[in-house]
Amino acid sequence: MTATTLDPKTALVVIDLQKGIVGRETAPRPSADVVARSAELADAFRAKGLPVVLVHVVDGAPGRNESPAGSGGRPPADWADIVPELGPREGDIVVTKRTWGAFHGTDLDLRLRRAGVTQIVLTGIATSIGVESTARAAHEHGYHVTIATDAVTDMDADTHRNSVEKIFPRLAETDTTEAIIGLLA
Repeated sequence: MTATTLDPKTALVVIDLQKGIVGRETAPRPSADVVARSAELADAFRAKGLPVVLVHVVDGAPGRNESPAGSGGRPPADWADIVPELGPREGDIVVTKRTWGAFHGTDLDLRLRRAGVTQIVLTGIATSIGVESTARAAHEHGYHVTIATDAVTDMDADTHRNSVEKIFPRLAETDTTEAIIGLLA
């Protein structure tokens, strides 16, 4: 669990820190901690003139699954709104996705490549869903990936732990928010 370096053109990619998701129960850490650490990272990236990408999810991918459908009603109008602690601020990139990962069906890869980005730092909710799916796709697209492990959480502590301990070390470097901000200096 040590990030060694950040490329000169590294982007922060924040996954699904939106009103309808941060209001859920999370484990192993509360979503408020993830929001606070992600905001700290976003401020540090903005101060260095590096891209901040705020990803939010709307709708959902088609297809059958065995997951409960939820309330069955329409979500509140502000469900997909990015939390105010994060922005968006002037210059931020906002990506709207309809699947777990931030690359499929979006222009994220195109926008990152146009900006010369070669590495991403990931934060967000849920570790085993949106964060892991985005990390996998970023790795497959050839980006260096770093995950701020104290700025991610899940709805289930066991799936979070599996991602952090088993999956992320194969796709990325991992470290704390503080250590990543130290690498920005």
